[in-house]
Amino acid sequence: MDRNAQEKIALGRPLVLLMAIAAGMTVANLYYGQPLLEELSRFFRVSHSTIGIAAMLIQVGYALGLLFLVPLADIRERRSLIITVLLCSIAALLLVSFSSGIGLFLFASLLLGTTSIVPQLLVPFAAQLAPPHERGKAIGNVMSGLLIGILLSRTLSGAVGTALGWRAVYRLAAAMSVLLAIAFSLTLPRSRPDSVMRYRALMRSIGSLFWSEPVLREASLVSAGMFGAFSAFWTTLSFLLKSPVYNLGAEVAGLFGLVGVAGALTASVVGRATDRVSPRFTLTIAIILSALSYICFWTLGYRMAGLVAGVIALDIGMASGHISNQARIYALDPAARNRINAVYMVTNFIGGASGSLLGAFSWGLLGWHGVCAMELAFIAVAAAVHVTGRTH
Repeated sequence: MDRNAQEKIALGRPLVLLMAIAAGMTVANLYYGQPLLEELSRFFRVSHSTIGIAAMLIQVGYALGLLFLVPLADIRERRSLIITVLLCSIAALLLVSFSSGIGLFLFASLLLGTTSIVPQLLVPFAAQLAPPHERGKAIGNVMSGLLIGILLSRTLSGAVGTALGWRAVYRLAAAMSVLLAIAFSLTLPRSRPDSVMRYRALMRSIGSLFWSEPVLREASLVSAGMFGAFSAFWTTLSFLLKSPVYNLGAEVAGLFGLVGVAGALTASVVGRATDRVSPRFTLTIAIILSALSYICFWTLGYRMAGLVAGVIALDIGMASGHISNQARIYALDPAARNRINAVYMVTNFIGGASGSLLGAFSWGLLGWHGVCAMELAFIAVAAAVHVTGRTH
């Protein structure tokens, strides 16, 4: 049986479902803290701006993991790499949960972000295993799980944090990750590396990919702008809900994740659409939807209906944009797929880290309207890069 036949068998529905669940469970580590920022600020007795640094460090750590660990999947056996990284993330979750001071909490947050890269090992793996004419569908299915994990992580975090305290959130996540590691060891197929180059040469090749692949460069910068605005919103939402305008707690911030599930459920539909029409078209629609969501937050953000409508548009726009970009970059050099993904995701999460930090500072300086103006600035950069790419 040749390799293509083995890969078709390997990517059956049960494995796609496991990958989707795993992507959602592991990416959630990055977002558990967002509905808890108000509680964490009080617990560690620091300002909103200082606790916002924790949200930024998780994104920075994720970018470091994407840059230095994800490319290993091009030269290492993926199953053992994924399980090893998952075990490291379990240790990081436990360290966060036992933090007694803000210094240790910030360090543990950085470590947690660095080790939460399993989804970015799984998505290229699924793209590799899928036949070319179904690549968008495979990416969309796994991304559905990832996006649902991002959204439900806030709901779970808000509910568990309110009932049992913030430490219980991270300990529960560690327990779920142990079960996932067992499932991976039993079901995840082994793979052969796509390259035999050494790690140093592998890392040197990453920078050249950004400059030699205009499609990758454009997709990365567009995604950075979109995700920066997205992260700014979710970082500051708990501040808005806790303010006198709403006077609501972390559990309500978490419930907004349920509102955004509509966006995650569109991921598989968008994936199929990118197989049939140009991903640039779906990306254009995604940028427009995202811009409309931030306008809605600015003009109607002090009304609950306005927030709900904005979150629905925002999550559909983010899901559509991310899948459209990934469908474009995974059609590039197959032997460099994980390095391509590393370039794309590092740029993406640099944007996210910037959005988290600037969102917290914008809230402290100018309040909600300042946050919304900053979000629109991010999306304007994404739109400009997209239009320029179309022109040239």
